[in-house]
This record gives sequence, C-alpha cells and structure tokens, in this order.
Amino acid sequence: MVANTHFFPRTQEQLKEIAADILRYAKQLGASDAVASVSEGDGLSVTVRCGEVETIEHNRDKGVNVSVFIGKKSGQASTSDFMPQALRDTVAAAYNIARFTAEDECAGLAEQELLEYSPMALDLFHPWQLGADEAAAIARRAEQAAFATDARISNSEGASVSAQHEHSVLATSQGFLAGYPTSRHYISCAPIAGRAQHMQRDSWYTSKRSASDLAAPEEVGQYAAQRALARLRARSLSTRQCPVLFDAPLAAGLIGAFVQAVSGGALYRKMTFLVDSLGRQVFAPHIRLLEDPHLPRAIGSSPFDADGVRTHRREIVQSGIVQGYFLSTYSARKLGMQTTGNAGGSHNLALQSTLTQPSDNLPAMLKKLDTGLFLTELMGQGVNYVTGDYSRGAAGFWVEGGEIQYPVEEITVASTLQQMFQQIAAIGADTFIYGAKETGSVLLEQMTVAGH
Repeated sequence: MVANTHFFPRTQEQLKEIAADILRYAKQLGASDAVASVSEGDGLSVTVRCGEVETIEHNRDKGVNVSVFIGKKSGQASTSDFMPQALRDTVAAAYNIARFTAEDECAGLAEQELLEYSPMALDLFHPWQLGADEAAAIARRAEQAAFATDARISNSEGASVSAQHEHSVLATSQGFLAGYPTSRHYISCAPIAGRAQHMQRDSWYTSKRSASDLAAPEEVGQYAAQRALARLRARSLSTRQCPVLFDAPLAAGLIGAFVQAVSGGALYRKMTFLVDSLGRQVFAPHIRLLEDPHLPRAIGSSPFDADGVRTHRREIVQSGIVQGYFLSTYSARKLGMQTTGNAGGSHNLALQSTLTQPSDNLPAMLKKLDTGLFLTELMGQGVNYVTGDYSRGAAGFWVEGGEIQYPVEEITVASTLQQMFQQIAAIGADTFIYGAKETGSVLLEQMTVAGH
C-alpha cells in the first residue's frame, strides 16, 4: 500500500530504500546482522474550552531505529535525521556499541521461518483531511452538547479532536522488508457539573481508525455530561467487604494487568506473581481470553510484530487456564520458548465468559451485583506485579437491590490480582473496546472497600 503523500513527505518505497541503505551500511562495517525501523507521522490535535480554541498542535515526526549484531553482541542507536551521513553515523554508533558489549546468547534476529514475508492488508489507514477550523468546530459541537444537557453543567475542561497518521517500514538482514500506514482519530469531552465546593467532572471519548466510524460529537458530549451529573452529591463509605462491578472501560485494565504479568520481560526476570503460570488455573473456569491481530480496522491489529514475526489468532486463556504468554524473540529465548509474535506488545484482546447471555446489559449486571459497589473511576498506580497486591483510589456508585442508590468517592478498593482473577463471577454483554482491549463490565465476588 502506498501511503498518502499529503500526510507523509515520503512514500513507503522511499522508506524501504532508507531501511535497505541502513542494512547495507551495517554490512559494510562488518555486522553479522542488522535491523532497521523507519517511520514518519503526521497529526493534528485541537482543544476547545468553553467555546474558545485553547490549543492547536500539529505534530510531524520521523525516526530511525537501528539494531546491529556482531555475533551475539548487539548495539542500538536512533536518529530523526534521514540524511545519508546521519544514517551512516547512526549505524556506526550502533556498531561501536555492539563491539564493546558483552555477548548475550539470546541476542539475534528472529528465526527466518517465523517471519511474515507476505503481510495481509488489514484496512488500518483511513486518512482524515482535517483542518484546524473544522476540528475546532467538531470539538465545539461536543462541548455545546454537554452544556445543553443540563443547566448544572457549569464548566468544562475542554473538548478535543485529533487526527493522527503514521507509516513505517521494518527491514532485517534476512531479507524481510515490509511496512504499512495506519491512522487513529478521536473526539473527547470533559465537562464539569455543579458549582463551588460541589463540583464533579467526568469525560468520554470515541477513538477509531476511520473518522466515519467515530461516534457523533453530540453523543460524546451528552454522555460525558450525564456521567458528570451522576456524580453530584457523592459521599464516602464505611470500610467493608462487598461485591464490586467494574464498569467496562475500567475492566479493560484487568486485561492489561494480566498481560503485564505474563509478558516475557516480567517472566524471565521473575518480576511477576504469574511466573510458571502456563497450564495453571489463574482465572475462574468460565473465563477465556482471545487475541486476534487480524481484525480489519481494529486499533490492535498488525500482520507482524516488531521483530517481523507473523502474528496469529490464539486463545490465551481457556476455561480459566493460561494457554500462552506474550513473548518477543528475545524474551522467548530467555525462557527457552518460542516467540508468540508479541514484540511490541499484545494485539486485539477480548475477555469473555461462557456464562454471558445477550441480555446481560449494564442494568442486568447491576441486578447480578445486587448490593455492592459499581466502580466507574480508578486513581493511582497501586498495583504490585511481583506480589499481585492491588490497591487503588476509586469512585463510583453504591448499589442496593440492583438499583443505584447514590454516588461515592474518596474510597479505596483493595484485593490481590490472584483473588480478583479467580473471583470473576460474571462478564456483561455491554462490551466496550478500550484501545486494543474488549470486555463487558466485570463482576467480582468480593473486594475490600476502605472509606471513612
């Protein structure tokens, strides 16, 4: 696919020529192997606050990353200068670093038979011809819709619109040379409800590869306003243990916690509570986690990973049992295993339950919760991946008899990830895609809620 030159100074073919030149420079210096990654990006972000344009940001980025191998020694260097001499200097820098580093038996390129030499097209590039005036107008529509929702929407932290485009190429001395363009656009709004000492804020957004798939700005603003209004007159809770329902956007964080705990770097360093978890029952028996890198237009889709290894659909968790890790070529070798095509991170992940029914929308999940905490915001970074301890500042709603009673704030929710994964009682059909993670709301049997 040829990238749109309106957004990028160079075509895909020109990026490939730069990458090929880098590999030739490395070979001339005496490198046994080399890898080159070349990318360009272009984007526009506009923020409007209370109807006035607050920021206009136009970013144009480019970069080259080079890895050079001398046997089992390796060195890396990078530059944002695409001039031939700068590229030569960058390769020389990586080569000289490799000369003086210690050998690492796990260093080296991915096995050639694992590389994706014929990458499929995944419909990931949808350019948005967006000017600053048009972006500001869209942002105003979102913010105006928030103000129009209720007179108690008294202020705003702003509404933003962003259109981002990137294309990149990866080349290795094994003959791998491929790349493709991508796009990612969003609209967001963060209104403030109430006045004086009784103000609450909340936000909402929509993010897609194609602008045509974005929610209407009025929908974003109105829903953000409704979320902020629902938090007015919040109170704290006394300390207790109770069931907790994670709102779907927050539940995506549970997927992220699991991914981090079973990623190669944490595993080979033994910096995770899930060391040697392959084949173990980690989740409740009705839970499954799927990875599908080949979904058209999806944020987490990619035909190959950062090592050039082909990606593939797989079941990470089946019946609550861990079936696979997230490994790059290097981390896999450190563990004596084979790469899973996850250099650069996980791809599209979907957390599912065999118990979920099509009727399990949010009201139905509140009925399942019965009496407990419906969690809509988490604060802080209180997750220890070595021990699994979990403690976060939180806000949400107290629920009794399956009905929301009042908003709550200034509380902390605590447990361990081990218990949380095992105590997933249900996953809703109210699915939400948060970046590259998809899940419905998640009901946990019990957590400690600390308040006043």
